Amino acid sequence: MRVPQEHHFQTHDGDSLFFRRWPATGATRRGAVLLFHRGHEHGARMAHLVDELDLPDFDFFAWDARGHGKSPGQRGYSPSFGTSVRDVQTFVQHITASFGVPEQDMHVVAQSVGAVLIATWAHDYAPQVRGLTLASPAFKVKLYVPFARAGLGLLHKLRGLFFVDSYVKAKFLTHDPARIASYESDPLISKPIAVNILLGLYEAADRVVADANAITLPVQLLISGADWVVHHAPQHRFFERLGSAVKTKLELPGFYHDTLGEKNRGPAVQAIRAFILQRFDAPAAPVDRRDAHLHGETAEESRALAAPLSPLSPRGAYWAVTRGGLRVGGALSDGIALGHATGFDSGSTLDYVYRNQPQGRSMVGRAIDKTYLTSIGWRGIRQRKIHVEELLRIAMARLAQAQRPVRVMDIAAGHGRYVLDAVLASPVRPDAIVLRDYSDINVRDGRALIAEKGLQDIAQFVQADAFDRASLAAVAPRPTLAVVSGLYELFPDNAMVGRSLAGVGDAVEPGGYLVYTGQPWHPQLEMIARALTSHRQGEAWVMRRRTQVEMDQLVQAAGFRKLEQRVDEWGIFTVSLAQRVA
Repeated sequence: MRVPQEHHFQTHDGDSLFFRRWPATGATRRGAVLLFHRGHEHGARMAHLVDELDLPDFDFFAWDARGHGKSPGQRGYSPSFGTSVRDVQTFVQHITASFGVPEQDMHVVAQSVGAVLIATWAHDYAPQVRGLTLASPAFKVKLYVPFARAGLGLLHKLRGLFFVDSYVKAKFLTHDPARIASYESDPLISKPIAVNILLGLYEAADRVVADANAITLPVQLLISGADWVVHHAPQHRFFERLGSAVKTKLELPGFYHDTLGEKNRGPAVQAIRAFILQRFDAPAAPVDRRDAHLHGETAEESRALAAPLSPLSPRGAYWAVTRGGLRVGGALSDGIALGHATGFDSGSTLDYVYRNQPQGRSMVGRAIDKTYLTSIGWRGIRQRKIHVEELLRIAMARLAQAQRPVRVMDIAAGHGRYVLDAVLASPVRPDAIVLRDYSDINVRDGRALIAEKGLQDIAQFVQADAFDRASLAAVAPRPTLAVVSGLYELFPDNAMVGRSLAGVGDAVEPGGYLVYTGQPWHPQLEMIARALTSHRQGEAWVMRRRTQVEMDQLVQAAGFRKLEQRVDEWGIFTVSLAQRVA
C-alpha cells in the first residue's frame, strides 16, 4: 500500500485546508490524479482508490474540503458554493507550484457533491486538465419532502444560516459491509450541511447542466443504477449537452450512491483506470471554440434572441408590457432614464451602476432605482469591477517587483473609474496611464474623472477605436499592462475580437500583462434582449455569451498565457490575468 503524506494549502481568504499526497512509485512520474470526496465525507474515504487504480506512475492528491475532515471551519459550512469552487482552483494551482505538476498533466476523479464542484469549476474556470471522471454527480438531490427547496430558500431568507442534517443512512450508500461499518464509526463524518451550501449546490447544478456544452474537457460519467440519494435525469441531460469531443457514460446497475465505494466496484475502477491511461497515452486535443460566433449553442441562442416576436403572441405581449413598465420607470428612476438616453450598456450607465447610489423623483422613484440597481446583472457588474481592480493591482505589483515600468492602457475605458480606483488603491504608482474610448461622452467624462482623482500628471484620455489593430499597436510608449473590461461581451463577432486582441498583443511588451473580462453565463439574457436598448442608436441589447474556453482561446491566440481568474458567485462575469509571451 502507498503511504500518504499530509500537507496543507492556503486559500484566498486565509484558511489552511488539509490534503493528502501519495507520491508516484514508478521510475518516472507521468502526472497526477486528484480525488474529490462526496458531501459529509473527507479525502480518506477515497484513499482506497490509490491502490485499486494501480497507477504507480502517478501522484495522487485528495483534499478535505472546507468544513470537512481535518480541514478547519464549521462542519458542513463554506461561505458559499462559489468559495468552494474557488478552493478547487487554488488547490490545483498549489499542486502545480509546490509539486511541479502542470495542469495539463492532471486527471480529476470526483464523486457526488465533489463532482458538482468539479463540473462547476470546469465550466467557470476552463482548466486544461487531461480529463474528468464524475461519479454520481449530485445535480439534483432527492429531498423527498414536497417543495423542500423552495421552503429551504424561504427559511434561509427569514432565519439566516442554519444547518440541515443528512437523512441518508450508510446502508443506502453502499452494499459493502466494511464501508457501511467504517462510515458509521468514522468520527470525521459530518452529517449537517449549511443551508447556503445546499441551495448553492442546486443553483450551480442547474446552471452547469443547462450549459454543459461549455465544458469541452474529456469526461467520463459514472451513474449508479439504484441511487437513493440523487436523481438520474439531470446526469443524463448533462452528458447529452457536454461539448466534449471525448465523453463516455457508464451505467452501473444495482449500484448505490457511493459509486466508488460499492461492494463490487471492480468494473467501475477498471473503467476509470482505462480512461485515465487513454487520456495520457493520446496527445491532448482541445476543442477549438474560436469559431463559436458562427455556429454552436451560443450563436443559436443569440440569433433566437435577436429574432422579433409577434406582438400577438403571449411572449411578445409579455415583453411589450415589460418595455412599457420600463418607460414608466424611466420617468421616475434616474438610472433607468439614463439607460434609455445613452444605452443600458453604455459607459455612462456602467459608471452609474458602479456608484450604486439610488436616485429618482420622489421616494417612489428612488425605491424603483434601488430595485433596478440591485438586479442580479448589476450586482455582477459591481463584483466584476472589484475583481478587475484586484487583478490590476496584482499585475502592477508584479511589474514593480520585476523592476519594470508600469504603463497602463485601457482600450475601451468607459469613464475609466475602475482603472483610476485601482491605481489610487495600489502602493505602486504607474509611470503612465492611457485611457481610450470611442465615445465622445466617455472621453469628456473620463477626463473630468481624471481631474477629480488628481491624476492629470500621469493619466490621459484619448478618443480611439478599440478594434483598430494599427491604432492599438502604435500606442507609445508601449504599455506593460493592458485592460479590456466589458467590451467584447457587447460584440458577438470573434473576428472583431481577435483583431482587437491582436492589436493589444502588438502593443504590450513581452512579459507584460493583460486583464480581460468574460461573460460565460447570464440568467437575464432574454430580458436584456427583449426589454433593454444598447448604446448603438437604440438597438436591442442582444448579447452572445462567450464560454470561458472560447474567451481564453482567443486571448491565447493573441500571444498571452492565462495566469489567474476570478468569477462572481453567480458565474456571470469572469476576470482573468494573462501574461504576454515572447
